[in-house]
Amino acid sequence: MSMLVVIPAFDAAQHIRGVIERLVRLRELALARIVVVDDGSRDDTRKEVLAAAAEHPAVELLQRARNGGYGAAMKDGLARARDSNPEIVACVHADGQYSPEALPSLAAELRSRGLDLLQGSRIAGGAALSGGMPLYKYAANAVLNQLENRTLKLSMTDYHSGYLLYGSRCLREVPFASLSDSFDFDLEVIASARARRLSVGEAPIPTHYGDEISHLNPIAYGLRVLRVLWNYQRGHYDPS
Repeated sequence: MSMLVVIPAFDAAQHIRGVIERLVRLRELALARIVVVDDGSRDDTRKEVLAAAAEHPAVELLQRARNGGYGAAMKDGLARARDSNPEIVACVHADGQYSPEALPSLAAELRSRGLDLLQGSRIAGGAALSGGMPLYKYAANAVLNQLENRTLKLSMTDYHSGYLLYGSRCLREVPFASLSDSFDFDLEVIASARARRLSVGEAPIPTHYGDEISHLNPIAYGLRVLRVLWNYQRGHYDPS
């Protein structure tokens, strides 16, 4: 299977090398490339990625001159991914919070169910809290989840893990460049996919919260989520 992994990275020197090593050990995926987008990190992220690239030719570094946000990094990574015309592109976070080892089963789910976009769900497996997910995040996710399902006409348990797999049709049809530069990028991808009648589903992923540093402001993010849902109802994501 042709798969390319995009890793958006900001101040991720502590974990990025380990995430890359875990990915290259997944021989059953035969990864075509691992594209790490360094979003203007202030630490040794670039140094760690270049060291990994020296050992693994499949690793590629995209360097952003300044920090533009999670969505901005993803847009650069997905633009580079499109050039390779892969069957599947997966977003894997640089802090290792969501297991790279889940990729083979997630890719199999996307293909067997004929999905265009697959969301990894921390909730569906029933182990989010035991995996260390903070209670306030669990509760906030539950509230937003009801609004998202009602608006997007889906029945998913989690829209916010950031662990997304993109099928080839999604890569062709969703206008990534016009979407948010911030953390609501993923929800806008889902909204854009729904507006284009693409098939969207979820599958459970293991969750582990450790010493990762979050750059997300939960209040600002929650307001952005509400804005995405409002814009979806107004037809903002409909094809032009």
